[in-house]
Amino acid sequence: MEKKHIYEQLLPQMAALIEGETEEMSVLANVAALLKDRFGWFWTGFYLVRDGELRVGPFQGPVACMHIARGRGVCGSAWQQRQTIVVDDVERFPGHIACSSLSRSEIVVPIFRGNGDVAGVIDVDSTELSTFDDTDAEGLQQVAQLIAKTLYQQ
Repeated sequence: MEKKHIYEQLLPQMAALIEGETEEMSVLANVAALLKDRFGWFWTGFYLVRDGELRVGPFQGPVACMHIARGRGVCGSAWQQRQTIVVDDVERFPGHIACSSLSRSEIVVPIFRGNGDVAGVIDVDSTELSTFDDTDAEGLQQVAQLIAKTLYQQ
């Protein structure tokens, strides 16, 4: 099935799953599991802004880096720049943090609070080069908006 159609089916299901929920870890854990299940990516999860750094949140995949500084790696850069970053080859990204040597490409999408601050990021890694594209950027930005609407609008 084409990626665009997977996102079209996934987003309403995700919205129904998390609607009205307020427990951050439960929502993020289920979203990570749903994304991993539908796409089969190598690593799918969240880093949350805590005490001036990103800290690993719920995820699906192998063990992860636990702390990421603002502006470091793809996650810290997406947080600092407040924008989605798609990396076709992580070896070519300056300052890439290699939590796993198996990761080859990555996409990171910020999640915004109602006041405009970044609450955290969605981080997805693949073992293949050039896995992520504009379809993923758009789809995961919609996922981030659903999470923000559910958890971070206050």
